[in-house]
Amino acid sequence: MRFQGTDTYIATEDLQMAVNAAVTLERPLLIKGEPGTGKTMLAEEVAAALGRPLINWHIKSTSKAQQGLYEYDAVSRLRDSQLGDERVKDIGNYIKRGKLWDAFETDERVVLLIDEIDKADIEFPNDLLTELDQMEFFVYETGETVRAKNRPIVIITSNDEKELPDAFLRRCFFHFISFPDRDTMERIVQVHHPRIKQDLISEALDIFFNVREVPGLKKKPTTSELIDWLKLLMADDIPDEILKERDPTRAIPPLYGALLKNEQDVHTLQRLAFMVRRDTG
Repeated sequence: MRFQGTDTYIATEDLQMAVNAAVTLERPLLIKGEPGTGKTMLAEEVAAALGRPLINWHIKSTSKAQQGLYEYDAVSRLRDSQLGDERVKDIGNYIKRGKLWDAFETDERVVLLIDEIDKADIEFPNDLLTELDQMEFFVYETGETVRAKNRPIVIITSNDEKELPDAFLRRCFFHFISFPDRDTMERIVQVHHPRIKQDLISEALDIFFNVREVPGLKKKPTTSELIDWLKLLMADDIPDEILKERDPTRAIPPLYGALLKNEQDVHTLQRLAFMVRRDTG
């Protein structure tokens, strides 16, 4: 059972090795990288490539580790007891399973994605140490221990918004997805837009990487934004000549709203164009 990428996901050799190493070691795979580099999509593609179901636990700022195990709805039980509902006799009726419980209970090995773990409180990763290490947890309300029938393939993503605890990092296999180089990016574009003209790819990539190199950008355009931008260029049938001109006094590319996501970066490119016009005027 080895991951080698898929027809819809270009995985570098280093990334393939990281996935397969984590599977072999039975360790969680911690993936970091710029937003838009395909961290979340990796888990989806690993599940598809290995023929395994995917369980997605998307982390929010309010998420608690306990929610991944289970939640006990004491309020509903109290209400039902006041109404004389027979369901109150079985406390299990008020236990809501979390994503880890679902992953542990499946009869086949699944891929468990813990997405954007760094969004949660700093204690969140530490609160999952035992469960991810021993693949079991105790349900205090019912007195049962839930053990994984099959150890899931755990993929954890982080945008590096917070430092993760050392104790948590020691239990993971780590991989940083570097931003794709030009050749890899061209392969990615071909996967998403197989009918795109080669001239358009060439000119668009020139502009894309030039924009990324502009100093002072608050948010550099990423892979997903390049894919969206090319889709718009193709839909609007933008002539290749418009991209080929690349007049430095007109630094804003056509349909720039797909690439630039805040006014500060738009103003940065506008100032750059103004300075070029001033120096060449």
